[in-house]
Amino acid sequence: MVKPWYKQFWPWFLIALPMTVVIGTLYTVFLFSQNSVSLVAEDYYKKGKGINVDISKVNIAKENNLNAEVFADSNVITIAFDKGELAHFPALSATFTHRTLANRDFSQLITADAKGNYRLTLESAIEGPWFVELEPHNKEWLVQGRVTFPTEFATPLMNY
Repeated sequence: MVKPWYKQFWPWFLIALPMTVVIGTLYTVFLFSQNSVSLVAEDYYKKGKGINVDISKVNIAKENNLNAEVFADSNVITIAFDKGELAHFPALSATFTHRTLANRDFSQLITADAKGNYRLTLESAIEGPWFVELEPHNKEWLVQGRVTFPTEFATPLMNY
């Protein structure tokens, strides 16, 4: 006497193989929907146009001989700013942008001490690659560069 198909082993085994792929695919889709990465900008055209503005600001900084170096000591970041042809040390807007983790980006207004050093004290030390931008309040010029934290030596932000 022959058993019906649903009581045999092989049909269920053959059905189980594609079902594991379907379940794995659904789980993978769920994981990616919960942990999205924001590497591509939604407004890429506007950001591309903004690059040209940034280049003109960088050129103004070069004309004024502006330069900066970044030091990091645990959670204290020191920026040694060379004011070049400026009359005084301006208040700077320092923007720190992480390469891949947009939720860790931060910006802070900092002022100089008598030697032209700007200090920024953070709640905890930062690590990894960061893009640093320094601008005055009127956003007339821009000094920028990449820094990998922690850093033992001074990292120049703008090389000439």
